[in-house]
Parts: sequence; structure tokens; C-alpha cells
Amino acid sequence: MTEVLDSIAQVNTLASTRLRYEVAMPDPASHLFEITLHCSVGTDHTLDLKLPVWTPGSYLVREYAKHLQDFSAVDDQEAPVSWQKISKNHWQIQSPEADTVKIHYRIFAHELTVRTNHLDASHGYFNPGAMFFYVPGREQDAIAITIHPPDPTWQVTTALNPLPDQPLTFLANNFDTLVDSPFEIGTHQIYDFETLGKPHQLAIWGAGNYDTEKIIADTKKIIEVEAKLFGGLPYDRYFFLLHVSAKGYGGLEHHNCCSLLYSRFGFRKPDSYNRFMGLVAHEFFHLWNVKRLRPQALHPFDYDQENYTDALWFCEGVTSFYDLILPYRAGIYDAKFYLKLLSESITRLQSIPGRHTQSLTESSFDTWIKLYRPHANSRNCQVSYYLKGEIVSLLLDLQIRQQHQNQRSLDDVMLYLWQTYGQKDLGYSREQLLEGIESIAEMDLTQFWQKYLDGTVELPYEEFLNPFGLEVVADFGESPLPYHGLTLSSQSGKTLIKFVDIASPAQMAGLQAGDELLALDGFRVQADQLEQRLQDYQRGDAVSITIFHDDQLTTHRLTLGEPRPKSYRVQPVTAPTDQQKINFRQWLGIELVELT
Repeated sequence: MTEVLDSIAQVNTLASTRLRYEVAMPDPASHLFEITLHCSVGTDHTLDLKLPVWTPGSYLVREYAKHLQDFSAVDDQEAPVSWQKISKNHWQIQSPEADTVKIHYRIFAHELTVRTNHLDASHGYFNPGAMFFYVPGREQDAIAITIHPPDPTWQVTTALNPLPDQPLTFLANNFDTLVDSPFEIGTHQIYDFETLGKPHQLAIWGAGNYDTEKIIADTKKIIEVEAKLFGGLPYDRYFFLLHVSAKGYGGLEHHNCCSLLYSRFGFRKPDSYNRFMGLVAHEFFHLWNVKRLRPQALHPFDYDQENYTDALWFCEGVTSFYDLILPYRAGIYDAKFYLKLLSESITRLQSIPGRHTQSLTESSFDTWIKLYRPHANSRNCQVSYYLKGEIVSLLLDLQIRQQHQNQRSLDDVMLYLWQTYGQKDLGYSREQLLEGIESIAEMDLTQFWQKYLDGTVELPYEEFLNPFGLEVVADFGESPLPYHGLTLSSQSGKTLIKFVDIASPAQMAGLQAGDELLALDGFRVQADQLEQRLQDYQRGDAVSITIFHDDQLTTHRLTLGEPRPKSYRVQPVTAPTDQQKINFRQWLGIELVELT
């Protein structure tokens, strides 16, 4: 009976819908979506249309309007109506005689990422935020979307509910819901499965060496372990959309689905497959953390400009912490692999000079201008709130566990925040977030916030890991190499300097990002040869570096520095105490000795 009432309500909603989109793709090889918007005009016979400049979950102004072309507008009699472009993403239509207008335009779609649009002979994928206008002041209006595939065999997958008796037509209750509902149209494979009594789908586009049965089995484990943490699943149905391609990596969370992009041949080797499951765990965790449990600044969304918050360290960093530990809890990989991933994260963080310059909260706030826009000085002036946020979340989890003898953890924080804010559809402020964490930790964390969130104090790994019988060990390799401070890349047969570390021997010698490296002490050297060549040198040696700078041949004297660690490794301490063994066992559920 409920389903019948829902269907009637949807039909009634469609009849009163004043915004209706049609999406066609008659020539997929052109990479052009053809869109028609049927829209009622306001009482003043003026219609404003704006295309979003960003998509929630991907914090960069991407200027989607740059892909829009062939804009036109007609009235219900197909007569042209007057319009003008007001700004980069704002169109205004004047129609004194008509109550409704039809707007036609095309969107070029040739960028396969989880946050853009892609159309070719095999499929059409689009993010509505990169495709559809919103009408200012009418963001809460229901919106109908009808898809016209180029081939009748193509199928449509989306989180939106289909309308009964309306072929390939779907309904979004408002613009936020529409933006949060990507579409996959084409030849993809669909696999249905059930977990915890709720229907799920895995949709895969592209050929690869994936094993769908294994992916589904492990995805079920991820769903179950995350649902256990939060006390159930907050949706009626959910689907995972996986694009596999020759290159590319990424994920984007949505309210009732997620988009994933992974290497087509990245599923066979255990390490690569485990990292894929970490991506699944990350995006699925977001359906709680960020999609429903969110900072006040991220709702309502302002699609016209940046939405600033200093809490992305929590939205993304905490999620990154869990995308490592949850697959372990689900039995997808063992504790050794978990610590290997943790070691890699610490290695990446410790190799970034910018950790001394930019704080976590500053990184969160400035994501719009820094994280996704790397430049020659990025490594020296910034740090990722994903990466450092992940490790700070680990330290916070361990501190809570230590305070409460493993009877409380970051899990309890997440559940409390979910029940207090997420379930009630309330955004949290910075003060409420920190107070919520402290209330579960039952300790004053003011110094923690000042040092590790708002400050750039080096993270004291030993202080937090030692109570659990672990330590971080620097690995210099079998033959420690003297430090130079260069990051190189190979492009079109050339060896280019990509980054120069601040205060490094290379910077003091006058080398710059963009220089072409030619020779070391008069002999040609390429990017993949530099480490081998440096084995013949020691700290304090002066070497000649020959480069092309702006096409001018120059030679610089560089004095090599003290060797730096190549990596860092999390490992058991040499002689753990009984208490350390107990703490470790209660944390990860195995004996510390099993790691050796």
C-alpha cells in the first residue's frame, strides 16, 4: 500500500513540476550531451539560470560553465525569446509573452573523473552539478529528468527514483538531491546484492581484471563493519558505481551512492586490490561523515562560490583514518598490511616540508586555492588535510583508548556525533565538534588542538604509539644517500626539476622548479639514475649540477647534506611490557608477537 501511495505522490509531483530536463546524446562520439530544460517563467517574466561552479565533496571551483555551448531559448510556440549572459555561469531570459520556456544547450563531456562528465560510444556519465542549471530562489522545487539514450539497449543507473509510467524519467525532490545523484547510462554491468536486509547494486563500466564476486563479498564486509559502528544503515538502497580505465584514481561520495575510479588492471595483485577496498571503505564511510554528519558551513550549499570550513580535517582525515582500519576489522587484510599502510602514510607526511608551515585547519580552509592547485612551492607551504588528518585521527584514537583502557575510542566519538548531529540533520560548529570529542574522551584536549590542528608542531609518534607496543623507525636504506632536496620528473625525454625543498642544498645552490637537469659533475644524468650516481658521494661533498634554465646553460655548485630517511616503518618495540601487549591486543585484536 505504501508503494502505491508513493507512486501516486510521484505522479502528482511530476504533474506540478515546473522544472523538467531532457538529456539526449544522439552522437556520443562528439562527446556532447544535448540538454533541454522546460521551465516556467516567474511572474515578472524573467528567468535566471545558474550553473554550479563546484560539486560537493570536491572542494575546488571547477568552472563547469566552460564546457557549455550552443545556448538558446524558445517559448512554448518555439519562437525565440530574448536572453543575455550576466556572468560566467549566469544566464537571464526575458519572456514577456510566455509562461514557460525551453532552453537548449550542449555540454562537452570528455573528462573521465568522478566529479566531471564523460560521453563516448560505450557510455554517458554525468554529475548533475556539472550539467544542470539551478533557478535562484527555486532550489527546493522538484525536478524531473528524462534520459534519451542513443541506443535502446543502453541502461540507466542512478540513485533517483524512477517515475511510474514515465520511461527513463527520474525525480529529484530538490536541486541538492539532483546534484547528489550521478547518472551512468550505457553498457555497464549491474550486479544486485543484499546486505543487512537492504538492496545494493554494483555497477561497473569498463573492462579489467576484477573479480565481481570477490568485490561484492568484500564490499558486504565493509558495509557490515561500518553499519555496526554507526548502529545501522541510513538508507533504503545504495549503489556503487565503478569506472575502470587505463589510468586514473578517485572517489566521490553521494547521499545514497558513490562513484569510484580505478585502474583496470589493479585488482589482481593483493596490495593493489586491498587499496581498492580502502577506496570503497572511504567513500562508503562518507555516507555518514560529511553527507549526513557535516559542518554547518557545508549546508545549505552555495553552488555559486566557495563554501569555507576549517573542519575538512575531520570530514576527510577521519574518513581516511577509517579507510585503513575498517578493511582490517572486516578481515580483508591483516594487521601487518594495516601497519604497512600506516607506515606509508607517515612516510609521505614526513617527506613534506610544508607540514612545518601549514596547519590542519588552515589546510582545510584553504583547500579551494591550494590542495587541488599544486605549484612549484606547494611541497614547501602546504600539507594535505587528508594525509595529516588521517594520522592526527590515529593519535586521537590512541589517546582516547589510553585514557579509558581501550573501553572508549574514536568509534564512540563518531557514534555520539552521528546521534547528536547527523541523525537530526543538524550541522555542527567547530566548537560543537571539539566539545563532542572532548565529552567522549573525558579529557581536556586544548593542547592537542593547539598543537596538531591549529599549529604545526611535529607529531610525536612515540608518545602515542609506545603505550601500544609500537614505535616509528626511520629507514635510510642499505646505502644512505646524501640529501640534495630535488624532486625530479621525466617529460618527453627530458629530466625536469619538479620541486625544490625549502632551505635544501638544491635551493641554496640556486636551482629552481622547471629547470632541466642535464649533468652531475659533467656527466649526463637522468631522473632514474640520480640515486645510483649519488652512491659515490658523501655528506659535505660539493658537486657540479648542469642545467638548462629558461634555455640558458648554467652550472651550479651544490653541497650535499646529511642523509634523510627514505621511509618510516611502524613496528613492535624490542621488549614490550605486559601492559603494552594488553593494550595492543585490545586495540587490534591480535597478539603483538604475531607481527614479528
